[in-house]
Amino acid sequence: MGQLLYRCQPPACKRHPEWAYGAVIYELNVRQFSPEGTFAAVREQLPRLQALGVDILWLMPIYPIGEERRKGTLGSYYSIRDYGAVNPEFGTFDEFRALVEAAHGAGMRVILDWVPNHTSRDAVWVAQHPEWYKRDPETGEIATPYDWTDTAQLDYDSPEMRRGMTEAMLFWLRETAIDGFRVDMAMLEPLAFWEGCVPELEAFMEAAGRRLFMLAEAEGPEFHRVAFDATYSWEVHHLLVDIAQGRVPEPAVALRERLLWEGEAYPSDALRMRFTSNHDENSWNGSEFQRFGVAARTMAAMTYLLPGLPLVYNGQEAGSDRQLAFFDKDCVDWRGLNGEWTEFYRDMNALRHTHPALWGGTRGGDLVAMDNSLSNKVFSVKRRVGDSLVMGLFNLSPDHADFEVHDEDFNGSFRQIGSPLLAELRSDAHFYLPPWGCFIYFR
Repeated sequence: MGQLLYRCQPPACKRHPEWAYGAVIYELNVRQFSPEGTFAAVREQLPRLQALGVDILWLMPIYPIGEERRKGTLGSYYSIRDYGAVNPEFGTFDEFRALVEAAHGAGMRVILDWVPNHTSRDAVWVAQHPEWYKRDPETGEIATPYDWTDTAQLDYDSPEMRRGMTEAMLFWLRETAIDGFRVDMAMLEPLAFWEGCVPELEAFMEAAGRRLFMLAEAEGPEFHRVAFDATYSWEVHHLLVDIAQGRVPEPAVALRERLLWEGEAYPSDALRMRFTSNHDENSWNGSEFQRFGVAARTMAAMTYLLPGLPLVYNGQEAGSDRQLAFFDKDCVDWRGLNGEWTEFYRDMNALRHTHPALWGGTRGGDLVAMDNSLSNKVFSVKRRVGDSLVMGLFNLSPDHADFEVHDEDFNGSFRQIGSPLLAELRSDAHFYLPPWGCFIYFR
């Protein structure tokens, strides 16, 4: 029967938007997405993203960027001058509305990156509400969090500031018909704030006949209690990087243990975002090819087999190996578009959409580890919902793997990602995987 690693089926306590369970998230950096770096240029690419199988467009911050202590030539998207406006470099407010409307017309949802911990140092709130900010106890100046010298620290001890933050989020839901937010550094604000704010946002959306989706840049079961639909799966990501770089002696054992812990610690309806790249990883730690090397494809496939929501960062579908500059113009390398990586992500997105076994939360199948004869190196798992069955074999080592899989479901005819032929499986047959190779079977 195998070992149950991650139970998805018990009743849920939080109901997500129905469209979220089987979704694929696509993170889009407007500045670097195209040479133009505009909303209009993004809108032109919506048919391509629709064909790729994208469901949720996560747009990195689109707001005006502060000039005081600006970093680089264009500044950080996360140093926001005005929560109620758009960056004029990207276009106009009406052009953003048109982008959201076009995305909805293509069957996609749109979430905005929200930065609630700090503003720029020349933000409109600094002039209008200086009492909403923390002060440096030595200088009396508005405090700066960490080494983010271009930002000003907001004070969540202020009820008026909390109210202002909630009203700013309601503004975007009301005026642009977006579907939710990705909350930057959500662990830096009091969880009580989110557990008060989010129900108010949800009530507004439900009154408008819509559903709210909230993604926290945070990790921890407590974020799923009331406030957030999805959280980052950082620990699994870091473990996969360590495995790919040869720092884990028994990689399949370590991954099973981590997922077993996560499956017990998190509620069954928690949507964990799985990824091999995002804007932080790419800009500060390198592209997925720099971090995962030849294991990049296997680790990307893994993000679709694990319970949760897979993330594609713009450029991954073209196999872009560029480490994008964060504070300057540096366009994604699109030369590989429509090549092998486009086909890979299109196939994986289609598999997720057509196989509920791979969905997140309580709509997806339990993650079960299948026994194999090389269990320290080979990670073999299955997920099933009704007639939907998907199985994955992952060689998490730089060595050739010759092994058997022992599981009652590992018999019969299956289709295989990357092959047009039917695969005939038997649990007593030997399987061969090259270093860092993987097979994904489905029926």
